[in-house]
Amino acid sequence: MPRSSALDAKALLALGPERLTELLLELAASDPAIKRQLKLAVASSSSPREAAGQVRKRLATIARSRRFLEREQRQLIRKDLTAQLDAITGPIAQRDPAAALDLLWQFLELGDNVLGRCDDSSGLIGDIFRDAIRQLGPIAAAAQPEPLALAERLFEAFCHNGYGVFDDVIQQLAEPLGPVGLAALKQRFQQLGEEPVPVPPREEWEQVGYGSGGPTYAHEREESSRQWTVKLGLQAVAEASGDVDGFIAQYAPEQQRFPRIAAEIAQRLLAAGRAEEALAFLTRATPDRSRWPEMSWEHSHIAALQALGRSEEAQAARWNCFERCLDGSLLRAYLDQLPAFEDVEAEQRAIAIALAYPSLTQSLCFLLSWPSALAQTAELVVNRRGELEGAQYGVMGAAAEKLSQDHPLAATLALRSMVDFTLAETRSSRYGHAARHLQTCALLSQRIDAWGDIPSHEAYMAAIRSGHGRKSAFWQRMRELGQS
Repeated sequence: MPRSSALDAKALLALGPERLTELLLELAASDPAIKRQLKLAVASSSSPREAAGQVRKRLATIARSRRFLEREQRQLIRKDLTAQLDAITGPIAQRDPAAALDLLWQFLELGDNVLGRCDDSSGLIGDIFRDAIRQLGPIAAAAQPEPLALAERLFEAFCHNGYGVFDDVIQQLAEPLGPVGLAALKQRFQQLGEEPVPVPPREEWEQVGYGSGGPTYAHEREESSRQWTVKLGLQAVAEASGDVDGFIAQYAPEQQRFPRIAAEIAQRLLAAGRAEEALAFLTRATPDRSRWPEMSWEHSHIAALQALGRSEEAQAARWNCFERCLDGSLLRAYLDQLPAFEDVEAEQRAIAIALAYPSLTQSLCFLLSWPSALAQTAELVVNRRGELEGAQYGVMGAAAEKLSQDHPLAATLALRSMVDFTLAETRSSRYGHAARHLQTCALLSQRIDAWGDIPSHEAYMAAIRSGHGRKSAFWQRMRELGQS
């Protein structure tokens, strides 16, 4: 039977413009989405005003919808939103930045509507709105809106930000806002924080479903939400203005003693050249060193010591933290600071610490990122094979890949750990992966000369058949790969 013609750009171009036009019109007649795309493309190439009108109309239609978006509809709305955003940020923005800016605001205001009507656990639709936020600054800079009007629009958007679409909007618009707009925005947030929160009427809180909590609960909830909005808004304005003290002022003294918050403050103080103050904040918030390190605090603490010229203390802090968490970036920084020839000995000490680390998974995370330790990593996998965590697909997969060329036995053990977990826990969604892992194991077995007390591939497969012979879906995947 002759092979069907390939559908690619070259084959389509061979049809000629007239035939392609006929086909597109036929498709457009039966598919409203394609028709919209074609009309928008034609308008964008000829008249930005007409294109803007089409985008505005389409965005208004989407805003009116209240239908929940199932999987197929999510894919359609994603394509639709992407097409509208491309038109706004492309041809419309190039010819009429002011119109593009207005449309971009209208687009972003769809966020709560669209995200509220679908399950966006993948984040793909949210990514479209985040991309739109990133485009907002350059388009606003080109449009040059009046700063006070921009500040007012931004304030309203930030205060009605149910799905986090506008989280970064102040930072993105810092330049077009300028000092005047940022000052006005700061004043609006301060005024909001001083305004009393009204107690909602009974019928309103009953409709919302606050139950026995009544209006008092509704009032407290609204007040808490407003305070949080004001705090985030003032922090964002302070950061956009380069006002470190304004940023710090949004945290109560007791909050400033939380290691993560102290690290945020210290990073901004360090950027402002205020290393002494940064170290003081960090010292007051020193975390419990018996627990897993708060890495943002550790990195900020080291940076503060280094900025103050306290290099020996910074080195000690790097090594101490590495011993506790095997952070490869800290070890590299530590080795870079050592005199010539001392780094080799220190590196070997670090690898020895990693090899003896209580958590094998954590040990592998570090060792796999350290090329000179590959042989020792393979030996570790073999010696501590009973501790391999097959549920850690990322780590075990990386181990198998990096060890397969020179250390097939260790790579096999990493693959087997994932297979064992998948079958023992009946993770049917991973049966295909498990079958492919076993296919790889079969290939690796041809390069293994000595198995020691580890079951050979044939013995391991016999154990799999004995223990999991009734998992028909798994064995079907095996047969699809030509394995029995």
